Amino acid sequence: MAEKALKQKFSREFWVANTVELFERAAYFAFFIAVTLYLTKSVGFNDIWAAWIGGVFAAGLYFLPPFTGAIADKIGFRKALMLSFGLLTIGYFTLGVFPYKAIVIPALAIIMFGGSFIKSIITGTIAKTTTTETRAKGYSIFYGMVNVGAFLGKTFAFPLRLYLGLEMINLYAALMTLTALVVVYFFFKNIDKAGEGRKLKEVWNSFIKIVLNVRLITLILIVTGFWVIQHQLYATMPKYVLRTVGNTASPEWIANVNPFVVILFVVWITNVMRKVKAVYSMSVGMFIMPLSALCMASSYFLESLTGNSVNFFGVFSAHPITIMLIIGIVFQGLAECFISPRYLEFFSLQAPKGEEGLYLGFSHLHSFLSSLIGFGISGYLLTAYCPDPATLTPDQLPTAYNKAYYIWFYFAGIGLISAFALLIYGKVTDYYDRKRSLAEI
Repeated sequence: MAEKALKQKFSREFWVANTVELFERAAYFAFFIAVTLYLTKSVGFNDIWAAWIGGVFAAGLYFLPPFTGAIADKIGFRKALMLSFGLLTIGYFTLGVFPYKAIVIPALAIIMFGGSFIKSIITGTIAKTTTTETRAKGYSIFYGMVNVGAFLGKTFAFPLRLYLGLEMINLYAALMTLTALVVVYFFFKNIDKAGEGRKLKEVWNSFIKIVLNVRLITLILIVTGFWVIQHQLYATMPKYVLRTVGNTASPEWIANVNPFVVILFVVWITNVMRKVKAVYSMSVGMFIMPLSALCMASSYFLESLTGNSVNFFGVFSAHPITIMLIIGIVFQGLAECFISPRYLEFFSLQAPKGEEGLYLGFSHLHSFLSSLIGFGISGYLLTAYCPDPATLTPDQLPTAYNKAYYIWFYFAGIGLISAFALLIYGKVTDYYDRKRSLAEI
């Protein structure tokens, strides 16, 4: 028994890596839930520019990790972590102190580059500090830290925005990453040899292979539809709820519904669906997503029945828009439980045999695309249906948001098209796989 307990112990580097991951996620999600608000209200970009800037920033964070991971392998994890947290602290601090257009863009680029190191280093550290017996538990602790950090970041962002202003969120993020930098400096020792890993040219060649693989790129494009809707938690929802409900609304706390639902249900749903083909489990989630968007659009009908407040047995009351956003986000969380755990499994099955690891490095290209598309669409839809109140005259304000809920119909359409596309994709790939199997007999 004592020997088993000894085997289950994790090294100091394991716990340091998970601790700084929590700090980094707490910084990032506090900043990211408010990024388009900051770009519009503090910096002065209109909704369209704010959306595109936010989208390019998020897309870069998803595209760069395979490349910055190769740099981390070359210089060593400790130096890479210190570089990363140093850049993040500089970037967040700059956003908090200098909210000017000419300064914000380079500051966001610094955060994007610095942040792109984190995932590959932390997951690499966990892989190197666990054994086959402890790896599953190690990664479950990691994902727990990710969710706790994300939850705490958005929770703190609400009172910071409400009482101290949007700039203070960025200073809070800088404090979190500075704390992580100090922790790494004093407690993290290198567990790898500098120079190990793949070269940048090899990573680029892998990317080209993915782009030229019709089967994989088609799957990535289809799944992008799901993440386009998911990204509206950050692209559209904050401005939408503040403009339609009022400045005391809490998009930060509303967004926390998603990880809460995932934490509650992901293990149970994955277990229930374990014998179902990955593509059909994912299809269930894909068909739930348009329902999520339709729930958000239904606030108009609920408001016509209840007025501006829904009372829950005298215990508390909330605006109909808030209620329907929460219900929609609950469905989003459930959809994610069906899709995310099975996506990597299904993606690896589409890769050529023996090259699964090579291709999995770029499996999250859907998030690169959905950041660009989701944020980009958001800017135009907000301008059309839920415009910045600073651009409206007093005569326009009373009716300016009467059709704001139309936004969610567009995303319901995207979700429905993607869901049917995945079903067709599954049938077509099954047909060709069977045909190839028969030819090999």
